[in-house]
Amino acid sequence: MQIQVNTDNHIHGREDVVTLAQTSVEGAVGRFRDRITRVEAHLSDTNSHKTKGDDIRCVLEARLAGLQPIAVSHQAPTIELALSGAAEKLERSVENTLGRLKDR
Repeated sequence: MQIQVNTDNHIHGREDVVTLAQTSVEGAVGRFRDRITRVEAHLSDTNSHKTKGDDIRCVLEARLAGLQPIAVSHQAPTIELALSGAAEKLERSVENTLGRLKDR
């Protein structure tokens, strides 16, 4: 499973952010690594000129082998919270998608 991290110009600490994203994604969907070919993380600061509120947005897009991509997003006040929230949503979404396939 390949993990790509994309950030906008307002997200600082690129190396730390990449490591955090990889850890979050691996923890959430690592058990599905044989079914997921790639996960793309897109981090952006939606309100770069303000410092309050849920202005960090994380979009995670998982590419499952032979299926349509699954995308989830989460907004939070910090990068860590945005990543963990999106990772939880991605885990539930992948579980549901693969569970429906198994039931067929």
